Amino acid sequence: MNRRNFAKLATLSSLSFGSKRVPVSGADKFPAWTRPLSVHVFSKHLQFLDYKEMAKVVADLGFDGVDLTVRPGGHVEPEHAERDLPKAVEANADKGLLSVMMTSGVNNASDPVNVQVLKTASDQGIKFYRMAYYKYAAEKSWRENLDDVRVDMLALAEVNKDLGLHGAYQNHSGQYVGAYIPDLVYMLEGLDPRWSGCQYDIRHATVEGGRAWPMGLEWLKEYLSTIVIKDFIWAERNGKYDVLNTPLGDGMVDFIEYFKLLRKLDVHPTVTMHAEYDLGGANHGKREITISKKQVYKALGKDLKLLRALWQKSAES
Repeated sequence: MNRRNFAKLATLSSLSFGSKRVPVSGADKFPAWTRPLSVHVFSKHLQFLDYKEMAKVVADLGFDGVDLTVRPGGHVEPEHAERDLPKAVEANADKGLLSVMMTSGVNNASDPVNVQVLKTASDQGIKFYRMAYYKYAAEKSWRENLDDVRVDMLALAEVNKDLGLHGAYQNHSGQYVGAYIPDLVYMLEGLDPRWSGCQYDIRHATVEGGRAWPMGLEWLKEYLSTIVIKDFIWAERNGKYDVLNTPLGDGMVDFIEYFKLLRKLDVHPTVTMHAEYDLGGANHGKREITISKKQVYKALGKDLKLLRALWQKSAES
């Protein structure tokens, strides 16, 4: 981690909700950052495992931690976060894994369940969460839609500040707010990057931005604490071209140039690695999958190995 990100993490760690901090579960055995690139597996792809089995597999594969799904249909259901999130964090800690990030269903501070999820996450030592998506209201203009979003973003920023959390919005391709990178620039302008940001997804940025994605990355550089890694190609299906997800290195994303630009911009974010290509349902978060578990593990391990190699190569080229 560079000095800027280390200072940000230290600041987050020193804050608490209210005047008294709730002890973190298993804090006496929490692991520490040990690699220059901290890679966490997206737990959506392992939802066919319980917390302890998942932690063992993830540790054996060599990941630094787990990006826990704490959302409807996720590894942790939001209504049961107080009960189940500590169990997941404890299982990870027992295997020496970090639990500093989660993918949530939170995009406003008006829902009591959302606020409780964030409080519980903060109590468990989680520092970064991905927000749920916003969609455009057809009857409103672009600016009206984004001004409405900013109201929610501002309210969440205050909660994040109180809890010592960083809430990040993913640039997801398709008919979502934020697919178009200037959306995010407008949404985040003036917000404190310690508490609000973008979970930058180079796959989605390449889909929507083609060759323009480096500009968007530069515009958002102060707001990047976490990034998503995955790959894709454009493929013909029934006479039409569509996006087809692939294992890392088999697609169109130029990871070397991407990583070189991250280094140039002095951005060293925490990584969540996704595997959205066909994995017998594991790619969709299914509880029952149609291929063997070992096939899923092999695919994740292969992607992780290549990711680390590409990161290293980007420093040498």
